[in-house]
Amino acid sequence: MVHYFNQEIDELVQSLNTDEKIGLTTEEAVRRIGVYGHNQLESKSKKSFLRIFLEQFKSFMIIILLIAAAVSGVVGVMEGEGLLDTFVILGILVLNAFVGAYQEKKAEASLEALKSLATPLTKVLRDGDVKEIPSVDLVPGDIVVLETGAFIPADLRLSEAVNLKIQESSLTGESVPVDKQTDALQGQEIPLGDRSNMAFSSGMVTYGRGRGIVVATGMKTEVGKIA
Repeated sequence: MVHYFNQEIDELVQSLNTDEKIGLTTEEAVRRIGVYGHNQLESKSKKSFLRIFLEQFKSFMIIILLIAAAVSGVVGVMEGEGLLDTFVILGILVLNAFVGAYQEKKAEASLEALKSLATPLTKVLRDGDVKEIPSVDLVPGDIVVLETGAFIPADLRLSEAVNLKIQESSLTGESVPVDKQTDALQGQEIPLGDRSNMAFSSGMVTYGRGRGIVVATGMKTEVGKIA
């Protein structure tokens, strides 16, 4: 598995076939969109709450419990004990399905919230010039220019950091902005919050300036994996 925080900038530039001073050409960026896809979080068509609720009953264990409820009802009627056990089982299943559907609906809302964090335009080095382009058109190898107040549009390996601080609370839960630097890190199992030479999609620059090389876009970003 490739860990970009372990790599030196020169090594990363070579592996991504890009140029720190010129960036990608427009033609190469278009070609890479065909390879990597657009830089956006994917989402399935939204389901109604009723549909999600009914889909909870597709579970093998739920089907077994429904059969058990039916058998319990038949036995209860035959032995004159009534349907109390059946109603208890069905009540638990309905409650379980409701909770499951509610949690899935909340997960959908969380994904939409993550998508709303994406910034529509990003400053990037293309054809040797700094340009503002739609963030969805970013591809691995692009050189992104970071300034105070800018949202991080993709996962970046930082190549320049001048007093750079980034707020990453939406991803790591850390409430204090993180100081960033550009040196390669040693070790493989480094938590996201300690990857000081990386900037992650959904973060925001709170201080300083810098540049970063795009290493992951869309669903390949750390936020995309959560989504």
